Amino acid sequence: MQRTDDGQVIRLSDYCPPAFRIRHIEMLVSLTEGRADVVTAIHAERAADADPAVPLELDGDALTLVSLEIDGAPADAGRFSATPDRLAVRDLPPAGQPFVLRIETRLQPEANTELMGLYRSNGIWCTQCEAEGFRRITYFLDRPDVLATYRVRLEAEREAAPILLANGNPSESGDLGDGRHFAVWDDPHPKPSYLFALVAGRLDVLKDRFETASGRPVDLAVYTEPGLADRATYAMDALKRSMIWDERRFGREYDLDVFNIVAISDFNMGAMENKGLNVFNHKYVLLAPDTATDGDYAGVETVIAHEYFHNWTGNRITCRDWFQLCLKEGLTVYRDQEFSGDERSRTVKRIASVHGLKAQQFPEDQGPLQHPVRPRQYREINNFYTATVYEKGAELVRMLATILGEAGFRAGMDLYFDRHDGDAATIEDFLACFAEATGADLEQFALWYDQAGTPELEVRESFSDGRLTITLRQSLAKGAAGTGTEPLHMPVRFGLVGRDGTDLAAEPSAGTAEVEGDVIHLTTAEAQIVFENLSERPRLSILRDFSAPVTLRHEQSREDRLALARLDPNAFGRWRALTDLTGEALRDAAAGASAEFDPRLIEILVDCAAEERLEPALRAQMIAVPGESEIARLVGTNVDPEAVHTAREAMIRAVARNGADTFRRVRDALARPGEAFSADAESAGLRALSNALLMFLSAAEGTPALAREAFGRADNMTDRMAAAAILAHRFPDAPETAGALDEFYRRFESDPLVLDKWFTLRATVPEPGTLDAVRELAGHPKFSLANPNRARALIGGFATGNQRVFHRADGEGYRWTAERLAELDRLNPQTAARLATAFRSWRSFEPVRREQARAALTDLAARPSLSRDLSDILERTLA
Repeated sequence: MQRTDDGQVIRLSDYCPPAFRIRHIEMLVSLTEGRADVVTAIHAERAADADPAVPLELDGDALTLVSLEIDGAPADAGRFSATPDRLAVRDLPPAGQPFVLRIETRLQPEANTELMGLYRSNGIWCTQCEAEGFRRITYFLDRPDVLATYRVRLEAEREAAPILLANGNPSESGDLGDGRHFAVWDDPHPKPSYLFALVAGRLDVLKDRFETASGRPVDLAVYTEPGLADRATYAMDALKRSMIWDERRFGREYDLDVFNIVAISDFNMGAMENKGLNVFNHKYVLLAPDTATDGDYAGVETVIAHEYFHNWTGNRITCRDWFQLCLKEGLTVYRDQEFSGDERSRTVKRIASVHGLKAQQFPEDQGPLQHPVRPRQYREINNFYTATVYEKGAELVRMLATILGEAGFRAGMDLYFDRHDGDAATIEDFLACFAEATGADLEQFALWYDQAGTPELEVRESFSDGRLTITLRQSLAKGAAGTGTEPLHMPVRFGLVGRDGTDLAAEPSAGTAEVEGDVIHLTTAEAQIVFENLSERPRLSILRDFSAPVTLRHEQSREDRLALARLDPNAFGRWRALTDLTGEALRDAAAGASAEFDPRLIEILVDCAAEERLEPALRAQMIAVPGESEIARLVGTNVDPEAVHTAREAMIRAVARNGADTFRRVRDALARPGEAFSADAESAGLRALSNALLMFLSAAEGTPALAREAFGRADNMTDRMAAAAILAHRFPDAPETAGALDEFYRRFESDPLVLDKWFTLRATVPEPGTLDAVRELAGHPKFSLANPNRARALIGGFATGNQRVFHRADGEGYRWTAERLAELDRLNPQTAARLATAFRSWRSFEPVRREQARAALTDLAARPSLSRDLSDILERTLA
């Protein structure tokens, strides 16, 4: 059953603490075919400052109340009122007198296609309670500032569910007779209801053991659907590395006797950090060289680390309310980015993070779905699990670390852990710890959390007689969120690069901005810094490591920018200079301003591929041509996707023609014939560069021969997928392509995760005929809207990964997508709403497409009985 009410707007300014305290929960969950009976004993008392006449109002969602007891006696009908969405209990004891409510509900997990609350998929019972899923299991104060300890007893038929898991530590288990058994789990750490979890079913397991820094043993287990546990080895290794890293970097030890991960095929999110029982979408656990790409390996490592790090930044310290969501998500994304940087390559990881930020969060910041990192209001909280909360939230933590320095940041984190352990905290609580630990004034910095939009940083420079003057100006336009535009505390990392490619000494002699080492602290709308006694005119390398999430407007000569693309000793700065030049050339070409590309730029791109002092993964990033959605963002308004596609293809051909000989030589040198597959970062980097060169060489030759040969001899999924993508995207009509895609399908048709790749590959072919192909694929026997991964692979792959065809001028791409979203909404509103964000930039296109998109959105929004999730996205997108 969907929630189709109009959805009361929830505002941060209306926050009030709960009138009742819930200290302990005892649950009995009895699972049988077609039914789950849940008995919940809530140990509660009225808050000391609460009105003694106020009833206890508990949240529900499509619930059936079977019975209610108060302190062991059936509740009189006059003391309560119940609907599927609310249970109100009156005449409860005054403050200081604890009481127990015993609530019995009955559920139908098999009918729960929304995959929120308790559901059953592929024979496995599973829960997902963030953000508001616990209220689909029992009536409760389902809000993050209600923390309680839990004791959970699970009962089920042993044949159907030999494995019974819940939060915390296992305490009892045994036989019940008649083929049924039970298990009891105790979680000693108070937690909010969104972290409740249970899993029951037939599962395989990979087990291991970990000893914490203090010598305490922890039993580790990764549970999978039957026959798949051997593909969890890398995930287990990533978990142990994450535990070691968090001890070393942040002094955080694990705090239970067991840590369990369960990988399940039908899951709305990537993973969920439930205390001691992390539930994962199986795409972020299951790996094998023949079925997973290097991107999959990196993704598993990141997500495993992210959910484990939540044990402290999210579980032990949670958020007071959902407006503070970035306090756990942005902070934990920062932590997982730092982990990946330490485990792999810090520069490569930083580039990947910034690329993702610009591709996902910048468009969100600049469109109708804009909101601050800490929203002021929401109608449906599920729609605020966004790039702004996660990725921009992480950037804010990174800026804080830059401003305070390594020692100051660690001191603030230590105080935060000590002060708020077991607490539901706010952004103000978080920042107060850093201010107290370091003496810093963070009042202005706090504006980053409340002001929406991407700030613009304008930089001008002048040099005369050994004197460099830098002028910085920041601005923030008011956007859809309507928040403030006051100057922010913006840390701007910089370097002064000499003609030999080394940084010159940079001590400021005067200025209105504070400079600490290589960081300018811009705190006013405009500021100036002067450097004197310079022996030569330096090239200003600004915003190194993307030290603030801003749009940079730097008045710098083309010669200096080209030089920085070759010479900047800061690898990130070098990448940024090159990709900015590439992006601007593509922008101008797509907008019709220029049909030619600067040969000096093409030469640098070619030379980067061969520069052996750069690691291969970095070289692959340096020569990557921006995608069509990124080019469209740079064009900004009146975007013509056909012109964007044409411009990108022209640049690929220009680079390919000029670099073919170099690319062949480099690719031959990268070959490692007979070498066994390794998932380590160095090997992944070699494959990334080799496959990037394969794309250019295929474009240079204009035939599918090279890619078809590479596909045929590939001994791992990374190389196989790279070759298949080149064939499908560059040579869609070639017999070699049809043969390769058929071979791919036949080989992997029984593997759901690989089949998702096949659906996405087919959906992203940038040719007009792809729309007919996706229509056909939507009726494929292996396609199911009920599986979120498969829906994302086809619908999401088409709408976000195929800019040319999704944005067809006749509007058919929009209409097909809208029809699928309407169908999906009836099954899984949360997934439908997230896929609908593909329309967020519709206003940026030229008038014909803009009108077609508006019509499709308007028609979809007018459908009867849309879920609150989807209607919220549509209303804000159209507003």
